[in-house]
Amino acid sequence: MSGEKGGLGDVETKQESQCDVQTIDRIDVNRIMQAIPHRYPFLLIDRMEDIVLGVKATGIKNVSVNEPFFPGHFPGRPVMPGVLIVEAMAQTAATLVVLTLGEAFEGKLVYFMTIEGAKFRRPVEPGDQLRIHVTKERHRSNVWKFKGEAHVDGIVVAEASFSAMIMG
Repeated sequence: MSGEKGGLGDVETKQESQCDVQTIDRIDVNRIMQAIPHRYPFLLIDRMEDIVLGVKATGIKNVSVNEPFFPGHFPGRPVMPGVLIVEAMAQTAATLVVLTLGEAFEGKLVYFMTIEGAKFRRPVEPGDQLRIHVTKERHRSNVWKFKGEAHVDGIVVAEASFSAMIMG
């Protein structure tokens, strides 16, 4: 394994000779912000792990009571909105796409095209850590389709399939 410094954040990569698949062990929030244009209060992933370029990745969201949506969703019973969990899936996937395609795509916009089969199985609350697993189902031209699952403590709390188009 070789460590590389990439742009604003630490990136560790390793090359697997069997399938010539490139993996990245972990990237930090600075590298995520280099890849996608989202910023506070709408940047919904704190880091990514277990990245296999062009295939899959895991996004991490540490859910804090200080999130700007909690005072209104819901007073006295803070619950992360399901649509924001799906958005966190999309941001994880968008970062994976940009990392896969390379530097020329950094900061490009990625737009939702479809969201299918969204299911919300358990509320996500302050103190939870979302582990967002995204896997590429298809890629054709600038359209990518992913399956996403969000877990808290190993339990699936939300899932969805979605497609998006990278504008570039």
